Amino acid sequence: MEFSNEILKSMKKHIVLLLLLTSAFTMVHGQSRGVKIGYIDMEYILQNVPDYNEAKNQLEQKAQKWKQEIETKKNEISRLKDLLATERVLLTKELLEEREEEIAFQEKELLDYQEKRFGPKGDLTIQKAVLAQPVQDQVFNAAQDIAEAKKYDFILNKTSDLTILFAAKRYDISDQVIRVITRTNKRNQLTKKQLKEEEAKEAKEDMVDESPALAERNKKLEERKAAREKLIADRKALADEKKTCARREEKTSKS
Repeated sequence: MEFSNEILKSMKKHIVLLLLLTSAFTMVHGQSRGVKIGYIDMEYILQNVPDYNEAKNQLEQKAQKWKQEIETKKNEISRLKDLLATERVLLTKELLEEREEEIAFQEKELLDYQEKRFGPKGDLTIQKAVLAQPVQDQVFNAAQDIAEAKKYDFILNKTSDLTILFAAKRYDISDQVIRVITRTNKRNQLTKKQLKEEEAKEAKEDMVDESPALAERNKKLEERKAAREKLIADRKALADEKKTCARREEKTSKS
């Protein structure tokens, strides 16, 4: 009995989920600690990796050029059809067939070109995959590093074929993955002194990841700091305004 692709995909999802649940159940009963599961959002990560976005913009410009070429070809075919409609009564049977064959040939050429550029196996699809692959490799390596360092048992991809009906935000490690990728790219350009300072900064960021309470405390401290700085700036601006007004009054009284 043959199964459709959709049925096979659905079976695959359920098998993977069943294996995950079975493994989780075994680990819970075989260890004293609970199972630690995290997830990533690949689409969100790709949108926030600068190198990927720069290359994606270049690809979109290329795709726009292809669309313009297709539009130009469509206009040319439309012009030939209008011309044929106007001259049809003046043409011999042979000339009419020749012109119709030429239009049909150009229409087929256009369809082939559209398929070549934008089809399921076309240039745009292939180049998107090529573009995403290096970043996906970086994401895989970063997720592995985070899993090993922070003792995750499973890390799932929210945007994969594996259906996740609900995922609490606190288990989302996408921002951590982005930070690991950014750090790796940045470290290659730092001096030893800068690298040491960066590592100290990274350690503080990692502590925040591990403690939501610490993250909330740091957020409040930053808000208070910003409020204080704004208050000082407002007071300084008010003092400067008073001084300016006093100078103007002094000039007015003298004149």
